[in-house]
Amino acid sequence: MRRDVIAALAITTTVSYGVLYYAFSALLEPMRQDLRISPTTATGALTLASLISAVLAVPIGRQLDNRGGHGIMSLGSVIACVAVLAWSQAQNTIQLYAAFVAIGIASAMVLYPPAFAVVVAVTAPQRRTAALLAITLVAGFASSIFIPLTGQLVHALGWRRALLVLAAVLAVMTIPLHVLALRRTRPSTARREARQASPTRVLRDAGFWLLAVAFVLHSAALAIIGVHLVTYLTKLGHSPTTAATLAGLLGLLSVTGRITVSVLRRWLPMTSISAAVITVQGVALAVLPAAGHSTTGAAGCLIAFGLGFGVASIAKPAIILDRYGDQGYATIAGLLGTPTMLASATAPLAAAALATTLGYTPLILSAATACTLAGLTLAATRFLPPRFTPVSPRRSRSCAP
Repeated sequence: MRRDVIAALAITTTVSYGVLYYAFSALLEPMRQDLRISPTTATGALTLASLISAVLAVPIGRQLDNRGGHGIMSLGSVIACVAVLAWSQAQNTIQLYAAFVAIGIASAMVLYPPAFAVVVAVTAPQRRTAALLAITLVAGFASSIFIPLTGQLVHALGWRRALLVLAAVLAVMTIPLHVLALRRTRPSTARREARQASPTRVLRDAGFWLLAVAFVLHSAALAIIGVHLVTYLTKLGHSPTTAATLAGLLGLLSVTGRITVSVLRRWLPMTSISAAVITVQGVALAVLPAAGHSTTGAAGCLIAFGLGFGVASIAKPAIILDRYGDQGYATIAGLLGTPTMLASATAPLAAAALATTLGYTPLILSAATACTLAGLTLAATRFLPPRFTPVSPRRSRSCAP
């Protein structure tokens, strides 16, 4: 296992998620007021970035399979820095959205999917779970670090100068690590040729489409809860401070959940573990409207839900590798990632319309149903073996010397 690569990716994904995604929440209100735009218009910029990233998932995946992560992630970190600088200088909606188009492009090149593709290329199969866990554990603290950090920067410097500082952090912490640590992660010629057939084959596998349905439903549910949970908890009678504190459990518990899933994988298949965890999430959300009026009841439901909040991050790559092997991994991950990212980007907006029409309780129950169906669908893939034999080349041939 290339420990230098794993350490570098743990740092760069943490910083990239923190600046390109989580910092937005702390910047939203001052930015919106300065640009004189509505919250919906401002939030639409982040949605646009997510959509761009989703569209690019497959072509970026193909490039990762063919060329490795060195060039793509190095270029992506440069684009990310330029995009954040452009964001800091935006004077109107058009300029803001243009900056977030660039942020969407950069996100497709520097976040979990390309990082995991590099891990698959340089890590022996028996050590991949530990490597993926190491990256997701560190990056799981991105929100805890960058939301308060950004808030302090905004308070001290204003939102535009705060972004200048964040762009500098991004440049210093990601560009050198991508350029230097990923130099020897290019796949061999034989491996690139072998990978090209895999994506076509998985599209003929019924189990792949069940995986897509499961993760689309789960991603939509997580996005809905991530955006609307605090509002719903206040409607259950909790103060805004209590609601925010309860919602904060999700980020903390997601790290615990990832560790638990990785430990359980020693004895159980990742698909079975993930299906069980996601189903429990559905049950917890279904109980929330009845039990959530008390702080204890709400905390119990959110603890059960939060343990699965980050499970998809480590489950998806593990399930892809278990089912299809590592040939063509990045492209297959892109094929699966495109619809799931689209669901994450669009679900909160659709949820807002549903909440306005029917109220928040039906919205929460809809998310509960989506989680439950996702868990059951994921479990069903265990009864549909892939239509071809997975192939994982020996470690000695997995990357260039």
